[in-house]
Amino acid sequence: MIKMGWLHFVGFIIMSLLASSIPTQAQLQLGFYSKSCPKAEKIVQDFVNKHIHNAPSLAATLIRMHFHDCFVRGCDASLLLNSTGDGDDVEKESFPNLSVRGFDFIDRVKSLLEAECPGTVSCADIIALVARDAIVATGGPSWRVPTGRRDGLISRESEALTEIPAPFDNFTVLQTRFASKGLDIKDLVLLSGAHTIGVAQCSVFANRRLFNFSGVAGAVDPSMDSLYAANLKANKCKSANDNTTIVEMDPGSRNTFDLSYYSLLLKGRGLFESDQALTTNATSLAIINQLLRESVGNFFGEFGLSMERMGRIQVKTGTEGEVRKHCARVNG
Repeated sequence: MIKMGWLHFVGFIIMSLLASSIPTQAQLQLGFYSKSCPKAEKIVQDFVNKHIHNAPSLAATLIRMHFHDCFVRGCDASLLLNSTGDGDDVEKESFPNLSVRGFDFIDRVKSLLEAECPGTVSCADIIALVARDAIVATGGPSWRVPTGRRDGLISRESEALTEIPAPFDNFTVLQTRFASKGLDIKDLVLLSGAHTIGVAQCSVFANRRLFNFSGVAGAVDPSMDSLYAANLKANKCKSANDNTTIVEMDPGSRNTFDLSYYSLLLKGRGLFESDQALTTNATSLAIINQLLRESVGNFFGEFGLSMERMGRIQVKTGTEGEVRKHCARVNG
């Protein structure tokens, strides 16, 4: 009995040590501000509903902001931080974020919440709520946004370059990047569906896909539908160095959150290599075909679940981080 008791004791110690080394899932909750700032979510929603129709294209960039923020250090609003001039470049100065817009929109929401409940609602939660409300207000899906995120204290340009999925990533790289954040292939396919709205600059894809594929001068990416590529070269991205022209991610349906993005992928008309890469894997291709067989309502529901999962990536809660007074700088 003594020997068995000792073994049980040693086993308990080992299991305790192992458990302490496994990161725990941070806890968010619906209605986190119900007591500390009861009007918080309505203030956000009312502001979005009042102003997003003046610039509906912001919906796409606001959900992109949420995505880019969550993929670097988790959903902690590190993307919003400005450089302090100490020589360390911040996330918003990295190439993937140079075209992100909507920072002023977030700041205006923050100022309203600070007036209502000073030092209470985090910038990270504001991004998550605004992204959802902007998509809903422009006709897209809704999803649950549990709150309680805290704001991070660190923002590094180099981390944005290595963590955010790139438009030229192949499927293996995309799967690896998503898996590192606890997201699976289904999440990858669904979250890519946000490309059903919005635009991209020619500079992001044209050189690689239309003019110099694989470094060969004049070569066009063979995975791209030839008529689509010819049309882009003739009417949109007329040179490899075009830094101003924008192209619809989902031609003919850029303002409608629907399934046409996936239909275009099957025709070889994904704008980015990372879009078209979704058709190169049997599992992701099966998910695309399944989505197209079902209703847009089903897509909305599935998309919403993936957005909620993304919104939980490495969040800071409790006493971690802080609640910033101004979203562009840490307190102090």
